[in-house]
Amino acid sequence: MTDTTLTGDPAAADPAASLLDEARTLDAADPVARHLDAFADAPGVTAYLDGNSLGRPLRDLPERAAHFIREDWGTRLIRSWDEQWMDLPMQLGDRIAEVCLGAAAGQTIVADSTSVLLYKLVRAVLDTRAHRPGAAGRDEIVIESGNFPTDRFIVAGIAEETGATVRWLEPDAVTGVTADDVAAAVSERTALVVLSHVDYRSGSLADMPSITRVVKDAGALMLWDLCHSVGAVPMQLDTWGVDLAVGCTYKYLNGGPGSPAFAYLRAEHQGVLRQPIHGWWSAADIFAMGPEYAPVAGIRQLLSGTPAVLSMLGMQGMLDLIADAGIGAVRAKSVSLTDFAVRAHDALLAPLGARLLSPRAASQRGGHITIGHPSAREATKRLWAEGVIPDFRFPDGIRLGLSPLSTSHQETLRGMLAVRDALA
Repeated sequence: MTDTTLTGDPAAADPAASLLDEARTLDAADPVARHLDAFADAPGVTAYLDGNSLGRPLRDLPERAAHFIREDWGTRLIRSWDEQWMDLPMQLGDRIAEVCLGAAAGQTIVADSTSVLLYKLVRAVLDTRAHRPGAAGRDEIVIESGNFPTDRFIVAGIAEETGATVRWLEPDAVTGVTADDVAAAVSERTALVVLSHVDYRSGSLADMPSITRVVKDAGALMLWDLCHSVGAVPMQLDTWGVDLAVGCTYKYLNGGPGSPAFAYLRAEHQGVLRQPIHGWWSAADIFAMGPEYAPVAGIRQLLSGTPAVLSMLGMQGMLDLIADAGIGAVRAKSVSLTDFAVRAHDALLAPLGARLLSPRAASQRGGHITIGHPSAREATKRLWAEGVIPDFRFPDGIRLGLSPLSTSHQETLRGMLAVRDALA
């Protein structure tokens, strides 16, 4: 074997040069690269590695918003409620279901925030135990101890309100929750299991079909948090038997800061599970203004107050892009980006003492990776000041979110090189 370091091969002597050649080759062959120009530029930002926290706006969003203000709101005024807005939460929910969730129409709705929808669904499951076959006596909720704070806080609060018990899972911090972990925790007392499809820290990808099957076989219901997977990881909620799901729209769906969340409620549970916030938008006759609450049939029953129509604009264009690319191609690009980032970590960051805090196998990983280093907090502050935007996650993680349609391999490498320099 020839020792290339002695032959003067620049690619062998400089791993960055070799990675740059690879990044250019991957970008040239990228079948969804045509969508990169659809996103607005951010002056002063050389590498945006936080698309899994807040997606970039689309380039045409200002004109889309101006048209809405000028025409739909400014010209049609209140008539737009009857003409288009009344059905928008359901229509947009069906669009998300079709493009991203593998779910039939009539089971997904856009409303509220992830936190509020989590509360509605978890509380509905606990409140209707006495009315569902086989649910009486089930007084436990299973959730991972390291799940996103909102999920944990809401589950703990509802358990306190209803007298239920929380059973905490303690999975491996990198590989995440497995079907075996869940099988060891569920029992005849389990009412509901609440898990994240992709872990917000490590990016580990849970085996949704296998875990859902374990939960259903135990007679419990399964609720998935899709915040870090929707728009980046394909799924088949109907086929896999998922009961309930929630997710946000400002990450890979690029809906903008605070854009409404969505909830999926399997058709067989509609009319059985009744959400607890009885607002006028879920009344059977919304304009009857009657003395008592009577819920509407179907998915609209998950609504409470007036929908945030203006905040639903941003995600609509992104859903069109995902539909055009195909969620399978989006996932392939995501795998390519994170695989490349792992290789860059090994070549550039590991020699500086960095640790990969995400699964190495792409099949076990979502759309981001996390690296650990004692200087992570200080390095992240320095990177932000220099126009390189990753995320810091306590206690010592730098999270690199690589949104597939808006991120290239070369931008990923620019970010990794900057992380190297900041850590060095």
